[in-house]
Amino acid sequence: METKGKKKERRNLIALTGAAALVAVAVNFAIVAVNTHYKNRRKKTVPGSNFRINLSASEMLRLADHIVAKSKEIHDAVALVSLDKVTYANAIQPLAELEALHFPLIQSCVFPKLVSGSEDIRKASAEAERQIDAHISTCRFCIIDISTCSKREDVYRVVRTFAAQGKWQSPEVKRFVQYLVRDFERNGLNLTSTKREELQRLRTQIDELSLRYIKNINDDNSFILLHEMELVGLPPDFLKTLDKAENGKFKIMLRSHHVAPILDLCKVGSTRKSVAIAYGQRCEVNLPVLEKLIQLRHKLARLLGYANYAEYAIDIRMASSSTKVFEFLEKISTSLTDLASKELSLLKELKRKEEGELSFGIEDLQYYVKRVKEQQFDVDFEVIKQYFPVGLVLSGIFKICQDLFGLRFEEVADADTDVWHQDVQLFSVFDLSSGELLGYFYLDLYSRKGKYSHTCVVSLQNGSNIKNARQIPVAVLISQLQKEVNGHSTLLRFSEVVNLFHEFGHVVHHICNRAPFARFSGLLVDPDLVEIPSLVLEHWCYENSFLKMVSGFHQDITKPIDDDLCRLLERCRFSFSAIKLKQEIVYCLFDQIIHSVENVDMLGLLNHLHSKFMLGLPMLEGTNPASCFPRTVIGYEATCYSRIWSEVFAADIFATKFRDDIFNQNAGMQFRKKVLCAGGAKDPLEMLTDFLGREPSLQAFIDSKNH
Repeated sequence: METKGKKKERRNLIALTGAAALVAVAVNFAIVAVNTHYKNRRKKTVPGSNFRINLSASEMLRLADHIVAKSKEIHDAVALVSLDKVTYANAIQPLAELEALHFPLIQSCVFPKLVSGSEDIRKASAEAERQIDAHISTCRFCIIDISTCSKREDVYRVVRTFAAQGKWQSPEVKRFVQYLVRDFERNGLNLTSTKREELQRLRTQIDELSLRYIKNINDDNSFILLHEMELVGLPPDFLKTLDKAENGKFKIMLRSHHVAPILDLCKVGSTRKSVAIAYGQRCEVNLPVLEKLIQLRHKLARLLGYANYAEYAIDIRMASSSTKVFEFLEKISTSLTDLASKELSLLKELKRKEEGELSFGIEDLQYYVKRVKEQQFDVDFEVIKQYFPVGLVLSGIFKICQDLFGLRFEEVADADTDVWHQDVQLFSVFDLSSGELLGYFYLDLYSRKGKYSHTCVVSLQNGSNIKNARQIPVAVLISQLQKEVNGHSTLLRFSEVVNLFHEFGHVVHHICNRAPFARFSGLLVDPDLVEIPSLVLEHWCYENSFLKMVSGFHQDITKPIDDDLCRLLERCRFSFSAIKLKQEIVYCLFDQIIHSVENVDMLGLLNHLHSKFMLGLPMLEGTNPASCFPRTVIGYEATCYSRIWSEVFAADIFATKFRDDIFNQNAGMQFRKKVLCAGGAKDPLEMLTDFLGREPSLQAFIDSKNH
């Protein structure tokens, strides 16, 4: 149990500058006690926030009823506006205010299911979400659009009438209204009633098939049996987790938590191949489901006026067209061919040394990439872990964000009643120069029963301008770190350090976003843009001076990680990344083609792409395309390219503005002003072009891989 003394010590950390402050930064960090104004606040976190915490099950359900009733009231009022008397004040402003004010209330209902330790509260949260979902449209991870009800044709007519007037008070208002109209029309409100009914039928069928596809994968309990001698190289701790059949063989489930370790570590080539083939052939029942899904998506897109589903999906994104995505992916792949060929030659040579003249297959890729890295770099990540106590890592992350972006972080003192668990910390963020309060964020870092199992940032309240006042943003960073044991500080794997800084980039983006409308605030930006700031910040994790700032040997934090280990981490970063990236591009192209062309032979297409882009490595025998692409079904259909897209733009930003000086405050403040602050209120390509002083380029990303 954490003592009062330790708790007080944790809350009185302060970020310092300069080399002399290294030890203090390690133990102390960016936290100035906020006055007792925040003591004993219940059901509501901080001034300026409508997000409420620790609601009971009954309070949550009552709040859900209130949200639905108020939303209906506002939409009814807008719908009743006479079309010859439509103004911004009676048609648009009520919808904007509804979105801004109700979003944190909705999160108050649906967020507890991610973090509450009470099963009853999690169930009530899920039920409250279901009630709200029945009234308004929702997206994953609690990003909920409540500004429009998708079936309200009467509201659409009023909004469209205002749009037709062309009386824009500002560019932001114009963009907001255009997005309202666009969303109505992507929901079919500009279609005839007959076509609208058809659109709804298609969406219902797509939803049903998507759920069936996922259920088929989840219900597939296929496995293969392997003898212990076939699993040489797997650690004893892994083998202990496996069930055994009556004949004594180990039961290998065809799921990633069993398959990935085998492909990474098993020394027996025939085992890697048999497991990879079985994994690729699983769930054959999903192939006709996927084919039907693709057909329905194309029908939906054509009904809405698009040539195919890919054009429909990409039209609202930074990439803007399927043609640009194809050009982008093929250019990246071509640029990597020479390097990937060299990588493959090295991998093949190592396999010849270890396994003789057996041919190299795609199933060997992960194992031999790992083996070559072990030989070339000899990185012991358990040793590296000793240099990354969680408090010290957080100190460095806060420090670099303070210096780069002109922010000041202060922990809210005595926030026990303002959090949902004793481990959660609440921070306020101020502008370093003016002292203006910019927003709040929570850190919920440690694993516990019932908590959401992935690391992510969730928006609890989006910033917006309401009635000449600023509604401040509030966010939470959720992680699954293991809490300190027996007084020993929590140590982070290097991958966790990178991941934590990445997610904190989303927090900074959320807090710095100054868009006037909640719709463009927080993380509600173009999906092709949202990952870019965080991916930019990942680059710092491979810079010597930053690694020194966030590291210190856990038994003596005055000793940061040494230069040799820093160089090893940097060299490992892109080692053998070209061949693996080309494999990812195959998946992205497959996704793009099946959503661009109808009646595609999926198996033939996958074989063609594999042989063309994977340097002659053949597909595994009998591979079922529907086993490889669950992302094409829910959430990422026709947009699998976006991760690579974001990495390319992030590499360009870092190389152009920060590579020569990672502490460049002028560049950091310009990035905050021109990219982070704008949020979704401006065209993302225009924002990045303004910041870079030219259009973004692929070259920095290509150079980084060939470095």
